[in-house]
Amino acid sequence: MAVKVSMKVNGKPVSAELEERTLLVTLIRETLRLTGTHVGCDTAQCGACTVHLNGKAVKSCSMLAMQAEGAEIRTIEDVAAADGTLHPMQAAFKEHHGLQCGFCTPGMVMNAIDFANGHPNPTEQQVREALDGNFCRCTGYHNIVKAIMAGAQAMAAAK
Repeated sequence: MAVKVSMKVNGKPVSAELEERTLLVTLIRETLRLTGTHVGCDTAQCGACTVHLNGKAVKSCSMLAMQAEGAEIRTIEDVAAADGTLHPMQAAFKEHHGLQCGFCTPGMVMNAIDFANGHPNPTEQQVREALDGNFCRCTGYHNIVKAIMAGAQAMAAAK
């Protein structure tokens, strides 16, 4: 059975008719063609599908699109400024080599932005705990942790 869903995605109104069982990640990637949100595990374990739902990081592979009815969704495509200037967290990932293949990076960045909004000067332990549920198969997390710590401080300074 098809249901109509309406929400804002990256600041723009979106409506679609979808099967009731359609996941939010499927709507984002396949219907809206916003492919920066990745599907890594299909079990909400890896965090590659992380987006912001009403300002909070959520794993879009673990919720139905119709659960986001009326919500505001932000994907990685909306993080950099319109002129291409990187968000402070993206810039920190670049500067501190917090990525290798890049597959997990969009989810890491989205989770890190949400975390940093509440932790402007985090400790290494806080960052490591916040990364629980975001997997990277390429790095040892050391540079990701450094990037998030620097990104949080840059975000706080920019406010």
